[in-house]
Amino acid sequence: MTIPINLEEKLAAFSDLWSPKIVGAFNGHDLMVVKVKGEFNWHSHADTDDFFLVLKGRLTIDLRDGPVTLGPGEFYVVPRGVEHRPVAEEETHILLIEPAGTPNTGDAATAAVKQAI
Repeated sequence: MTIPINLEEKLAAFSDLWSPKIVGAFNGHDLMVVKVKGEFNWHSHADTDDFFLVLKGRLTIDLRDGPVTLGPGEFYVVPRGVEHRPVAEEETHILLIEPAGTPNTGDAATAAVKQAI
């Protein structure tokens, strides 16, 4: 039997920031939720695009040529190789889609460990 995934319930299960939680998978990609607040570090992903869908709050994705600001229900795809920095002035909830095993900082040595919930 297939059970739907409730993203609000998954987000309610943790409080740590900038720590993606795997909630599902498809075609070799991780579906993750993450809570963010403040600034993340500048980084890029050499081999993959970076997908951000805001579920709650507001997210600014700083790019070297100007910011992209997203509200609930809006998404943006950062093209592979483009340096970016996510920033949230308030706690913001995001759905991320990445190829399985992609480090969130673009560098496995500095990446957060992704946990399934």
